[in-house]
Amino acid sequence: MGKRHKVLVADDEEGLRFVLSEALKHEGCAVDLASNGEEALQRAMSTPYDLYVLDMKMPKCDGMEVLRGIRRRYPDALVVMITAFGTQKLAIEALQAGAYDYFTKPFEMDELRIILGRALEKQALLRKVQVLEKKLGVDFDFHGMIGRGEKMHQVYDLIQRVAGHDVTVLITGESGVGKELAAEALHDIGAGADKPFVKINCAAIPEALLESELFGHERGAFTGAIAAKPGKFEIADQGSILLDEIGEMPLSLQAKLLRVLQEKKVERVGSTRLVPVKVRIIASTNRDLAEMIRRSAFREDLYFRINVVPIHIPPLRERIEDLAPLLEHFIAKHQLRSNKQIRGVSPEALRAMESYAWPGNIRELENVIHRAIVMTSGNVIDLGALSPVIADNTGSGLGSSGLLSPRDDEPGDGGDEEEIGRFAEQIERVVEREEKRLILAALKRMKHRRQETADLLGISRKSLHNKMIKYDLQRKP
Repeated sequence: MGKRHKVLVADDEEGLRFVLSEALKHEGCAVDLASNGEEALQRAMSTPYDLYVLDMKMPKCDGMEVLRGIRRRYPDALVVMITAFGTQKLAIEALQAGAYDYFTKPFEMDELRIILGRALEKQALLRKVQVLEKKLGVDFDFHGMIGRGEKMHQVYDLIQRVAGHDVTVLITGESGVGKELAAEALHDIGAGADKPFVKINCAAIPEALLESELFGHERGAFTGAIAAKPGKFEIADQGSILLDEIGEMPLSLQAKLLRVLQEKKVERVGSTRLVPVKVRIIASTNRDLAEMIRRSAFREDLYFRINVVPIHIPPLRERIEDLAPLLEHFIAKHQLRSNKQIRGVSPEALRAMESYAWPGNIRELENVIHRAIVMTSGNVIDLGALSPVIADNTGSGLGSSGLLSPRDDEPGDGGDEEEIGRFAEQIERVVEREEKRLILAALKRMKHRRQETADLLGISRKSLHNKMIKYDLQRKP
């Protein structure tokens, strides 16, 4: 796990403090305990922790007050809340106030380990990023977006001018250009930066479930709906919601989304009650929506509603001047994981990459650099560390498929890639073994109810179905 995580657990029940402490110690964490909110806040103000686990109801100072105090002192703090059954509204308020996640009493250990494990993994990644930034001595160019050329500065300027206004924004661009980062920047420098920022990928969720994910559902609304659940719009209230890949949204849902934009109210599946919401809409797509309108695949009235301010992120091939800072960033990011010290890229390798078309854009570039660091035997990335698709490319690459497809981290097909193939296979086996264990635990916890299992794991039901087939976890009759 690397550096030992420091965790603060605050709950007024001695038995629950013990259970949580033992579970976290089993994960290699150092645990401090607090029996009330006042003690928790005092400890948090004097000592920063990697993770805070707070009961919602505590004497002297409740969990929400402690949460807000921690977030004011440490804006990036990861906080997991403990709620009692039936306090769903409080849980939503906690998420809106900046909590990372929550779990409900009574709980089972498998559920607890999954939630706390995800939080600790995120904290580890945040720590690595901070180390890398300190090591480089430089910050990101613009709220996580990297690019110093004129085209990206035009994007930055537009984001800054729009961020303070409550208008709907449509971000367009090819896959992998950084549309999600642009959406995050819009939220982070807007008036509601301290409010929730909720993302939903319209392409990753089956049509039958997308409406429930967006607008929520009531108990008994459909098979498996054993409890009421708020949708993304309710969770994002007073903040922002990113409708990623909105071009993949079914026409039937487009009409319902249009109604939400017009009335600023949502109606949960299985309910007739309208819930007011105040949410800033940010949509993104890699599709040509105007062409989809001509084919009657996208509603024209919805298009005009979401396209109030368009922001286009140019592809990497049109801003090749940004290649150098991107290379610097990705080398710094991935070299530590490989225990290597990479000083840079050889002139020949740089020329090959500059003349390449980068059909997968920034995402593809990161995969290329990650692979090249593993492949190189020295401290400089040269042509030999690149795939032949890039190393031998002559600049004709607008139609090239690239080193890696948009499916991240899959090695290419060249015969000279056997070494990286073996390395990738070893990593994949470890990841698959752990993933299978977590899915089995989640299925057991939720008694094989797939939608609830998918919700617990934080993935779509379709993804869970595919993984169950992959790992042969289908229930036997």
